[in-house]
Amino acid sequence: MAVEGIETIRKEIADRGVEFIFAQFVDLHARPSAKLIPAAYLDDLIADGAGFAGFAAGDIGQVPSDPDIAAIPDLSSFTPVPWDSSVARFACDVTVEGEPWPYDPRTILRNQLARARDAGFDFKIGLELEYFLLRRAEDGRIELADPLDDLEKPCYDLRGLTRNYEFLTTVSRYVNELGWGNYANDHEDANGQFEQNFTYDEALVSCDRAIFFRYMVHTLAQRQGLLATFMPKPFTHLTGNGCHFHMSLWRDGENAFLDEDDPRGLGLSETAYRFIGGLKEHARAYSAVTAPTVNSYKRLKLGSTTSGATWSPVWISYGYNNRTQMLRIPGPGRIEDRTIDGACNPYLAATAVLAAGLDGIERGIDPGEPNTENLYQASTGKSRPSGLSTLPATLAEALDEFERDAVLRSAFGRGRDEDIVDWIVRIKRDEWHRYHEQVTDWEIREYLTRV
Repeated sequence: MAVEGIETIRKEIADRGVEFIFAQFVDLHARPSAKLIPAAYLDDLIADGAGFAGFAAGDIGQVPSDPDIAAIPDLSSFTPVPWDSSVARFACDVTVEGEPWPYDPRTILRNQLARARDAGFDFKIGLELEYFLLRRAEDGRIELADPLDDLEKPCYDLRGLTRNYEFLTTVSRYVNELGWGNYANDHEDANGQFEQNFTYDEALVSCDRAIFFRYMVHTLAQRQGLLATFMPKPFTHLTGNGCHFHMSLWRDGENAFLDEDDPRGLGLSETAYRFIGGLKEHARAYSAVTAPTVNSYKRLKLGSTTSGATWSPVWISYGYNNRTQMLRIPGPGRIEDRTIDGACNPYLAATAVLAAGLDGIERGIDPGEPNTENLYQASTGKSRPSGLSTLPATLAEALDEFERDAVLRSAFGRGRDEDIVDWIVRIKRDEWHRYHEQVTDWEIREYLTRV
């Protein structure tokens, strides 16, 4: 950053009375790590970064014998902590011995954004982060924070919003104080579930904000003795948590996805349709990072929930303003991907969908005609929709697809002695095996006395 930019940051820190700074980065699983740096040492932080023993900081591609990582602040990501004026945050890029660290999720996205710029595009996204407010009962069980939230169809419930007014409006005020543009807050489809939207922006900016938003919701819930979770499917009978991406490519300040004369009536350009073609082509593979946990595939399923719909995709499709499609077109000039869930690492999810879409543009992939059906009524049996494939049914299946996908392999780059894709697959396969080895309560109920 130019000297003028550094001086602007120094002045803002002084004017706000900031005493400490979080130098923050995330690992593969989007878990935020940080060091708390006195503001008096800002110049040292800018010059050298904050040092960490990388192996101790989660899955970030290090072993105990590796040199320390350095978290170098992106000064444009300066984020005051709204509930404590003495603290601010920088999102950081990870380096090792002065070089970008290829396992750093933020660096992986930066590299893919550079490829998009080489093709003449800027990538913008808006994220819809759904979460539950919970509490832990005396016996250790997890239950809804609001015991009165018991409607069969609680979505948009005014009384539920009112009972949670203090929490929701506190988050809303903080988001708007940060200048992110919180334009709506609603009770979502499941009991105890909420969504608070903020305006779309450049992909890297939106991902930085998503990490801070999750941290903020967790922190504010804990301050009230509650728990917040973005887990994809915490309850069998309720709708899960999505993190839908609303996407568009821009060229020279103009939305390259927008065509108001679109003969198909969706308001999309040929560039957008090819992008959709790429998303459909690679959806089974990129599910490994847009739905990255064992639990994610409890959300992406056929069938229904208590409210009557899962609100999550199973079929690889696109369509009009139709929430049963994997790719919804909610309005001219943008595409919503509904595969993405609350467990995602937003940097890696953004890398994957951007790489898939750019491949569609480069190869001119035709997405076919938009689907108009209610795909929640479809099944894999006799009523299987013509010409449509399904998303993976398990994390293991998604990892197999991810491992084979040459486009995503190229987009994620290479580590020291392996492709990043292989590193991710190895870690995630271990997660799958640890899950698969567990004997669950369901199995005991189903099989104990049967065999």
